[in-house]
Amino acid sequence: MLDKSLSEKVLVELLKNGGDFAELFVEDSTSTSIVFEDNRVEQINRGTDIGAALRLVFDKRTAYAYTNDLTETGLMTLAKGLRSAASTSGAKDNIILSRLERPIIHKVITPAEEISIEAKIGMVKGADEAARSTSDKVRQVKVNYHNARRRVYIANSYGEEVDDIRRDLVFLVHVVVSSGRIIQTGYESMGGFTGVELFDTASPESIAGIAAERGLMMLSAQKAPVGEMMVVLSSEAGGTMVHEAVGHGLEGDFIEQGLSVYSNRFGEKVASNLITIVDDATIPNKRGSFHYDDEGTPAQRTVLIENGIMKQCMHDRLSALKSGTTSTGNGRRQSYRSRPIPRMTNTLIAPGEMNPEEIVRSVDKGLFVKKMGGGEVNIVNGDFVFEVSEGYLIEGGKVTTPIRGAILTGNGPKVMGEIDMVGNDLGFGIGTCGKDAQGAPVSDAQPTLRIPKIIVGGKE
Repeated sequence: MLDKSLSEKVLVELLKNGGDFAELFVEDSTSTSIVFEDNRVEQINRGTDIGAALRLVFDKRTAYAYTNDLTETGLMTLAKGLRSAASTSGAKDNIILSRLERPIIHKVITPAEEISIEAKIGMVKGADEAARSTSDKVRQVKVNYHNARRRVYIANSYGEEVDDIRRDLVFLVHVVVSSGRIIQTGYESMGGFTGVELFDTASPESIAGIAAERGLMMLSAQKAPVGEMMVVLSSEAGGTMVHEAVGHGLEGDFIEQGLSVYSNRFGEKVASNLITIVDDATIPNKRGSFHYDDEGTPAQRTVLIENGIMKQCMHDRLSALKSGTTSTGNGRRQSYRSRPIPRMTNTLIAPGEMNPEEIVRSVDKGLFVKKMGGGEVNIVNGDFVFEVSEGYLIEGGKVTTPIRGAILTGNGPKVMGEIDMVGNDLGFGIGTCGKDAQGAPVSDAQPTLRIPKIIVGGKE
């Protein structure tokens, strides 16, 4: 994207007043988003964006600036302005860049940008029609389609140079149903680092059907029971629990600042012996996957908790520098306008050895969570509140009556420490994780889990 000699020149200029680390980040992105609602195309957004950012790290602090002027004059002017923030050792007279190369892990067969806008509109319209044809109780359908292609170029004062392409495709359907005074919703989504071959596994119409059926089923559901009870989290529930209740607390900046319940707990037992938690950006074609992070560090598989023992946290270059260690490949940014920070990628609880059906049969009375909704977590103490978007009673070892309005309340480390059964399955969910006003595409996953006791609340 840039001439190597220009990149080297800019980095040398950036370090003229000294510093620990200098970086040039260039991004060229294109995207298409379609919203279909109220039986019509509500929005079509298509755009391109290109820009560059410079970052200077000195005395464990960061100076950051960006521009849309990618000429030599524009970049050198930005570097001269930014270098004035530092006055320390570390100046370099020469930087020689060497291109990092690695095998393609996330192969894309049919890039979404090669598909016509008419075909994409056909997808969302077909999903809308499929949802509405499910029942006359369907009142509202909203279909969202989004695809993006990001080409990033990264060069830094360590002599590393990376040129990488990332793709993101997301399709989601939200359905509102009603019967009398009862109103319920159903939601289903899929996506990843993939092309339109994503729809070979599930068509837009089938995704819409799942969302509609989930809402319709909730119309006849009874109100959720309340109190302390045994809960089985299905692998289909997605990894909301691991992402929110554990993952954020294991991000390096929160750990280093002492803001996490997991700060200063390396080597300690923080979960059940059955629990191993991994963050892995190398899983093929998942939404949180990439070949290099947004600092040019190769994607990695990082074991965070192993058999209940805290082993590692997720670092970008800055948090690693402050902690005296190395980056785990978790430096991510929303765009060139944002500085990189430690973020999750694909975060999961590793499968165990039990058959999921055996786990359900072990419960005489409890709650089966098939799909989790949104939630909140306090990373300082680990307390969380999560909604259940699809749940059922377990009676006599069988999944029986659907319930609605259930809310799970607890403490992440405490719940992780009490899990006593782990299934041999694994189910993924997708999302956009928010942190410091930045969004990052992620996925999360878990096997079927049994929690002996957790507080279940209810709402209308």
